[in-house]
Amino acid sequence: MPRPRLRQSLRRLWALDKFSASLRVFIALAGALALCGWQGWTHALIPLFLGIIASALTETDDSWQGRLGTVLVTLVCFSAAAYAVEWLFPYPWLFVAALALSAFCLTMLGALGERFATLGSGTLILAVYSMIGVEQRGGVAGLWLEPLLLVAGAAWYGVLSVIWQGLFAHQPIQHSLARLFRELGKYLKLKAALFEPLRQLDVEQRRLALAQQNGRVVSALNAAKEIILHRVGNGRPGPKVNRYLKLYFLAQDIHERASSSHYPYNELAEAFFHSDVLFRCQRLLRLHGEACQRLAGAIELRQPFEYRELCSQALEDLHASLDHLHLQSNPAWRHLLRSLGALAGNLATLDQLLGNASNPDALADEQDSSLLDREPHSLREVGERISQQLTPTSLLFRHALRLSIALAAGYGLLHLIHPTQGYWILLTTLFVCQPNYGATRLKLVQRIAGTLLGLGIGWALFDLFPDPRIQVLFAVVAGVAFFATRSTRYTLATAAITLLVLFCFNQIGDGHGLFMPRLIDTLLGGLLAGLAVFLILPDWQGRRLGNMLANTLSCNSAYLRQIIAQYAQGKRDDLGYRLARRNAHNADAALSTTLGNMLMEPGHFRKDADLGFRFLVLSHTLLSYLSGLGAHRGEQLPQATQAQLLEQAEKLAGSLDDIAAGLRGERPLAIHSDEEQTLAQNLEQIADDADERQRLVQTQLALICRQLAPLRTLGAHLHKDARTPRH
Repeated sequence: MPRPRLRQSLRRLWALDKFSASLRVFIALAGALALCGWQGWTHALIPLFLGIIASALTETDDSWQGRLGTVLVTLVCFSAAAYAVEWLFPYPWLFVAALALSAFCLTMLGALGERFATLGSGTLILAVYSMIGVEQRGGVAGLWLEPLLLVAGAAWYGVLSVIWQGLFAHQPIQHSLARLFRELGKYLKLKAALFEPLRQLDVEQRRLALAQQNGRVVSALNAAKEIILHRVGNGRPGPKVNRYLKLYFLAQDIHERASSSHYPYNELAEAFFHSDVLFRCQRLLRLHGEACQRLAGAIELRQPFEYRELCSQALEDLHASLDHLHLQSNPAWRHLLRSLGALAGNLATLDQLLGNASNPDALADEQDSSLLDREPHSLREVGERISQQLTPTSLLFRHALRLSIALAAGYGLLHLIHPTQGYWILLTTLFVCQPNYGATRLKLVQRIAGTLLGLGIGWALFDLFPDPRIQVLFAVVAGVAFFATRSTRYTLATAAITLLVLFCFNQIGDGHGLFMPRLIDTLLGGLLAGLAVFLILPDWQGRRLGNMLANTLSCNSAYLRQIIAQYAQGKRDDLGYRLARRNAHNADAALSTTLGNMLMEPGHFRKDADLGFRFLVLSHTLLSYLSGLGAHRGEQLPQATQAQLLEQAEKLAGSLDDIAAGLRGERPLAIHSDEEQTLAQNLEQIADDADERQRLVQTQLALICRQLAPLRTLGAHLHKDARTPRH
């Protein structure tokens, strides 16, 4: 018995997405420690450890070939940064100019994509580590050795990561897909909460929670796409990658089905309060959410996924409940029963999709399985992307300028007051200064709290374990803990990296002497980052809220046009359709993130947050109606009504574009539209003998049309507030 349990526990440990990265860091740090202990190179321990950390911070997912190329580029950048610090260190004016310029240029690399942004950030971190090393030894003696050790540490971790990618190439895909289905499971459970059979249910609050969770689903979808894209490239995927690609497309279909709506919830709750039909819908959706989470576990543990009969039984119970309601022949329910019928059909398809996850290899290949690669592929494209961001209106440009000025100010401050270990000021500024005020404020609080926690634990461990050999083992453990927690619990990560610094520096000097400098430098560096983000081209979210809302509606308009084109031409999940759908969800997620950042800004700058959240609820509801329309694309419209419905849909898309233009300030925004009111009334007048396909499309278009009036009202309020003078 114990042996199978041990194997199962080890398998679960291996399935954790942080475990493999933490294990790589442990092997790298332990290897460097063993080498230094064997050769007696105590002086080399700190630069090797710092090089390993910098290299691990720049690690991005890729195939082993791609990772090898990235490691080589990283080592070139690291070498240039380390030796530039050594050469320019004796010349303060040249040094500060090079520091500001390099910080700006390396940050602007973010215009080329996430991996370039990570490379730029890692290079800056290694440059500051080089400054700390020069300061630690009190001059420039050993000009070649210190940078060489830093780069050697980075190279050692780089080699380890390339080998790891070669041995476990599919593990990152498994982790990303598991995260995706886990987030989908949470989304389905939140969606189930909308079917609570209660009168006066606070639907708006639950829709807001659903919209925020949708942002996390979209983030997981984007991450999974990038990881799969790095494995596929321009060639044909292998059998295993093809299986994961099918699961990714399956997740997209589940997301579209899960996010779709065919009904006004309050009307359903009022009409069917004494029936169990809403409870049946709620139970089935919750079971679907649990199935998604079980699928996530099966992917992580590489075990077969068994779709339980419980879901099929719940679907049968829902159909039985619907049949009972139809038998009552209540004329007041006729319209709502049709909506419930569409909902039941959507849930049945969702049930079928989850059943297909048991054997994704049996699924047919997508007609168009191409994925959009957003990274530049030529020097011309690189130049175009960077030049597009070289404007004060660009958020990336503002962040780059802010960071370069903050680092230059930090360098001037440490020369002005000559603090002990002054270059920790620059490192703190580099980590704390984020692209917006809310994120910087959060990082600042976490950094200070983590530093205090780390210093407190370090003080206790110094007294309890004075042996340097034990302390250096604690340093390795702290380094692993830093990478295990840095993306989820930054306070603990800061405490861990503080412990690593204390224990490492205690090997070559007095670690107790670092306690106050570490704390003071953290406070000074955090203060500089906070002042920079507050004073230098501040990016207050409320000032760009109108453009964010406009972009959301424009993306929804493009999505609607793609959907309606497929009703005319036939269903096809091509790249154009999938891109329009993803852009709509990305815009919805970006709006949710922006509003979350607004809540952390000073009160004067978040006065429009309430309007923004109400708009988010409306826009996410609109997106759910669009998803409902998109979920039934395979149903060809009757020829007699096709042209009229397509024309009405185009009018709705035009209205969304019109509201978007008003929100951008390109034209006056009308608070009311008689044409849209008339269109909504016409769409809601459906003949009893109308074709079911026509009825479904017309109902969805009517629901979309009814969202336009409140969107116009909120947009007008936002413009009114924007025109009000701010004191």
